[in-house]
Amino acid sequence: MSISHSFACPKCHALLAKPMPEVRTCLADGLRFERVDGIWRFLLPERQAYYAQFIAEYETVRRGEGRGSRSANYYRALPYRDLSGRMSDDWRIRAASFDSFLDNILLPLEEEARQSLTVIDLGAGNGWLSNHLAQRGHTVGAVDLTLNNFDGLGCYRFFDSAFTPIQSEFDVLPFPNGAADLIIFNASLHYSEDYSRTLLESLRTLAPNGLLVILDSPFYHDARSGGQMVKERESLFARQYGFRSNALKSRNYLTYSNLQQLGAKLGVRWQFITPNYGLLWEIRPFKAKLLRGREPAKFHLVVGYKVGA
Repeated sequence: MSISHSFACPKCHALLAKPMPEVRTCLADGLRFERVDGIWRFLLPERQAYYAQFIAEYETVRRGEGRGSRSANYYRALPYRDLSGRMSDDWRIRAASFDSFLDNILLPLEEEARQSLTVIDLGAGNGWLSNHLAQRGHTVGAVDLTLNNFDGLGCYRFFDSAFTPIQSEFDVLPFPNGAADLIIFNASLHYSEDYSRTLLESLRTLAPNGLLVILDSPFYHDARSGGQMVKERESLFARQYGFRSNALKSRNYLTYSNLQQLGAKLGVRWQFITPNYGLLWEIRPFKAKLLRGREPAKFHLVVGYKVGA
């Protein structure tokens, strides 16, 4: 069953009426949401202008990096092969993270549930993760802000699997309470402007025994290293594109202490799993210390469990 059968108002969380197949309405708030070009549009009207600059700059950077392809084979091969050859190192990391997610999270969940899971892919981008999940028989909502057809939700057309592309921000999701068995921040939590608010909304949407997964977000022990990384990135973007790409007030990284504090506040127990990214990746901290450089980011598979569940 498609996840669109149980959409809720992102403002009041009431289940939406279905006056037409491509339309959902909230009787309480008088809001109307439509599916346009195959993508459900749940970005509230007042937020469209708010995100316009971020989306424009983000897409400019992604185009500049050479993301995307006109070939469906390119998208279907991800994350294990980058047929363009332009971002192979990035996709090698994503593939290792995905394998760790499969082995440590998804396969055990599938064995325990023995039925289709309802999964929300937050920061779905071109849909590669949603595609893999849907191929395994799960009901998947692919959530992102970008609609383009080279790196955003519009790429759903390249896949044969059935998942639901949804434009929405993370802090006001269009799902009822407890709707999801699994919520994945897909290289995306670090874009949040308020980690507490974003996580609280995902926990609202998560079933009591559901799992929250943070995938491929940068972690630092020292916040100063994260801040330095952000400055380096903004300087690079300013030179290459003429803007610093900081339209949102995102922190763009996490610290271990910050996540532990959030867990204590929100009632979440965290488990850290570190995928095998290879020897060269493992020696980065030692190399940085030897050269007196800043602490390099670490990436983990972080699993959140509701305390008491």
